[in-house]
Amino acid sequence: MSQMNRRRFLAVSACAAGFAANAAAAAPVAEWRGVALGAQASLKVSGLAQTEADSIFAEMQAELERLEQVFSLYRESALTRLNRTGNLANPAPELLEILSLSDRINTASGGAFDPTVQALWNAHAEGGDLDAAKSRVGWTDVTFDSAAIRFNAPEMALTLNGIAQGAVTDRIATLLKARGLTDVLIDMGEISALGSRAANEPWRVGVITPQGDILRKLTLSDRALATSAVDGFRLPDGASHILHPKGAETVQSVASIAAPSAALADGLSTAACLMSRDAVMHMVAQFDGAEVISMI
Repeated sequence: MSQMNRRRFLAVSACAAGFAANAAAAAPVAEWRGVALGAQASLKVSGLAQTEADSIFAEMQAELERLEQVFSLYRESALTRLNRTGNLANPAPELLEILSLSDRINTASGGAFDPTVQALWNAHAEGGDLDAAKSRVGWTDVTFDSAAIRFNAPEMALTLNGIAQGAVTDRIATLLKARGLTDVLIDMGEISALGSRAANEPWRVGVITPQGDILRKLTLSDRALATSAVDGFRLPDGASHILHPKGAETVQSVASIAAPSAALADGLSTAACLMSRDAVMHMVAQFDGAEVISMI
């Protein structure tokens, strides 16, 4: 299972949790299924016939391909070049935007959210020296501006897998809105709901654990939802895929956060698994419109 795939099933389960429509008033729904950042993705567009959606879906797939070339860890991308060389000149605006949001979440989480844990991930995955890997983790050793992104310590590496799926979700939402689509449910690893499923009928989703238990059902409209789970994927040595930068144990087993943007919800839900309940509430309160949906 890829590092991006490790959280996918939660979002897919949430997306599939319910679309109970009033058959008498049901609008046509165009559907797309494909791949985003190496994992299965889907969306539904209410009020649009399938044949009318083909050109828009083709444009969306081209945008997904472009974003792969920015964020992917599993093919040649801006991120893999940065990790290989420690310096990336003229970074894409999307990459700078996510690093800026990561910086805010790092501060709000007291350092729990730290994209430089890729070195620690590699050590867990490959049986490397964990203590040595921890010494290569440190968000303060990353600097970035429109000219370049730089690692200021040796052998560092970034992973944006705790926030990039949300970022891609937001980019696709922006594209679809620019094409005049107002009623869309997007699942690119995190969920973004635009408008409604039908007249007076919001999109319905659910928060589901890796074991299949439904924690909560809710409706979404012009809002995003992200769910992270400690047991979503285990590394070869048994460590959770959600790693604390100092090697501390996870705290919450499942955390689901709603927010105005999927990237924000994604980053917050990742950080929440590494924090006490009180600390999570304090972190989330620092972001307008963010809300803890479920936490166990």
